[in-house]
Amino acid sequence: MQPVKLKSKHRSFCFSVKGHVKMLRLALTVTSMTFFILAQAPEPYIVITGFEVTVIFFFIILYMLRLDRVIDCLFWPLLMFGLLAAVCCIADGALIYRKLLFNPSGPYQKTAVHDKLVL
Repeated sequence: MQPVKLKSKHRSFCFSVKGHVKMLRLALTVTSMTFFILAQAPEPYIVITGFEVTVIFFFIILYMLRLDRVIDCLFWPLLMFGLLAAVCCIADGALIYRKLLFNPSGPYQKTAVHDKLVL
């Protein structure tokens, strides 16, 4: 008998190039979130990076368990969620633009050091 060769699409996700790239991306995102936390970056940077880590992790779990092949209608809710997220991002950008238009200096006003000195 000849040994059975696995076709490229039947290979395990962990041993495929796609799997290695996704795991490398997860490691890079976790590293950047760690650096954001250590550098005490603004909270939105940390939260957005945390969301990205969560999404990448769940996609890796999804591919490892082969749920993308078992459940045919899995990606339709993801598509709808993605469209909703895009609409929310556009609305958020419009509101931020409007806020900056009325208050261009932003919430923090920088003053020169010599303005603080009182004689």
